Amino acid sequence: MKCPFCGNDESQVKDSRPTEDNATIRRRRACPSCGARFTTFERVQLRELMVLKTDDKREVFDREKIIRSMSVALRKRPVSEEQIDRAANGVVRQLESLGDAEIPSRKIGGYVMKALANLDAVGYIRYASVYKAFREPEDFNEFLEELKSLQAFPIRNESKNDE
Repeated sequence: MKCPFCGNDESQVKDSRPTEDNATIRRRRACPSCGARFTTFERVQLRELMVLKTDDKREVFDREKIIRSMSVALRKRPVSEEQIDRAANGVVRQLESLGDAEIPSRKIGGYVMKALANLDAVGYIRYASVYKAFREPEDFNEFLEELKSLQAFPIRNESKNDE
């Protein structure tokens, strides 16, 4: 493993342990050249996945894009980075278990939405506003009405008369 500080090609593993969800191995490393310490994470990759974009372009699947998009949707929400990481691991496992080498980006977005629905209602709605490409306020209202009818989240109409 290359040292991120000095670029030395060698590093020594000082400690290895699985993460809480047992989906990743956390390794503490030390560089014998500069003495810097750093952490790496190792996860199993069943197959190389390709993303089929809406414009028919193909690109290599990047797990970090899922984490970034979930983090943006959950910004300033009571959800930890560890919870986001676990949810992203779940999405990746679902995608790998599909058995397809190419996965449409819309399908990936659907899995991310399901994961966000289990984490935080506000994050789910934020992500949906981009994923479903709301153009008008009516689009957002229709989406909220659909959520209410599905009772996916307890969306309340609070008024002062309820006191």
